[in-house]
Amino acid sequence: MSKIEVNTVEPQCGTTLTLGGCGQTVALGSGASQTGFGRTGTVDWQTGSIKTSTFTAANGEGYFANTSGGAFTMNLPAGSAGAIVSVADYTNTFQTNALTVAPNGSEKIGGIAGTRSLNVEGQSATWVYIDGTEGWKNVQDSTSNLTGNPYLSATGGTITTSGNDKIHTFTGPGTFTVSAVAQCAANNLVSHLVVAGGGAGGTTDNSKSSGAGGGGGYREVKSPVTPYTASPLDGYPSAPNRITVTAQAYPITVGAGGASVPSPTSSAGSQGATSTFSTISSAGGGGGGGKATANAGTGGSGGGAAGGSYSPRCGAAGNTPPVSPAQGFPGGCSHPGPPDQNGAGGGGATVAGSQTRPASNPSGTGGGSGGAGAATEITASPLGFSGGGGGSGGSNANANPVGRGANGGGNSAAVNTGGGGGGNVSGIGGSGGSGIVVIRYRFQ
Repeated sequence: MSKIEVNTVEPQCGTTLTLGGCGQTVALGSGASQTGFGRTGTVDWQTGSIKTSTFTAANGEGYFANTSGGAFTMNLPAGSAGAIVSVADYTNTFQTNALTVAPNGSEKIGGIAGTRSLNVEGQSATWVYIDGTEGWKNVQDSTSNLTGNPYLSATGGTITTSGNDKIHTFTGPGTFTVSAVAQCAANNLVSHLVVAGGGAGGTTDNSKSSGAGGGGGYREVKSPVTPYTASPLDGYPSAPNRITVTAQAYPITVGAGGASVPSPTSSAGSQGATSTFSTISSAGGGGGGGKATANAGTGGSGGGAAGGSYSPRCGAAGNTPPVSPAQGFPGGCSHPGPPDQNGAGGGGATVAGSQTRPASNPSGTGGGSGGAGAATEITASPLGFSGGGGGSGGSNANANPVGRGANGGGNSAAVNTGGGGGGNVSGIGGSGGSGIVVIRYRFQ
């Protein structure tokens, strides 16, 4: 390697001096500086020196200012034509603790002698010194914070918002796809509601009455970061009920309601279908009993017993398979004496189905009412799910208003309620309502 030591290099002729050949790089030695070449309108960002207190900027440099500990000042250098300085909000705290920009002595910023304040979150600015009239001219001012989203991001279902929360509602099969997780681990633990399909009411003939279908299994977890009023069945205290999502696709299953069983068959109603989200499954509601020989079915909530025998018949068990808190309650039993043709109510998410009414009851004979479901505001509106259906008899019973099960008389529950179907007299029981899955999380 050869070395040339000279004070001045000039062209032999003409006015152009060429350093280096095509495709080669001309570099300054370590620690050397240059003058006369001018700048390209950019700065050298000082990433190794984050500013946390008052400082004086240098021409050609950009700075990251950390005002999380309090406001301070950036003093501009003495102005010279073409000088350039930049600064950016390091911790997105300018809106709380502003950065003051001060000119040197009596020099101006934008034609006015005085300081300027950067007070917008994530703000950055660049100044170029023009002349004594305008002084430092702001040539770039970003008042938008173009940072990555620090919260959970996902798609799937029908998406609505409530405050800082997003709500994904699935009324049929789908996929909840998480494309990015939150920086804070607590925000990845999502609130969820998983309701299975309700059971159908039983079918009978020979002037006998059938029991009502049980409500679909009801399971809910309220994350501490999503502010809404959950049902009494919030399973958050039990760790196995919680779901902390990762960046992946989660298939969603929404269970169908149990279908009515055609007449003249005397049989129990069909069980509702299971709903699932990740590790959480809710069991379909049990079908109501049909005539004397068709027992009610177990499920999320149990089906109510049918009339037709002078010996008492019990409704079917709920919370099958068992989880904690219980996903539902048992169906009601038939009355142990004549006239006993009346059907019992289906179990609900929070209350068992009612027993049939005997003739000695002041209200007269009739079917048992359905057990209450559970009310929640996870969708941002107060709604009830998983109520038991009403039994049938001398007077058909109404379903409990909480949970939207169907009334007796062969009525069917509404879709996406998880309600049990109503019992019937000498006919077909009502079908259960389909389930629903709701996922809620903080997105901003």
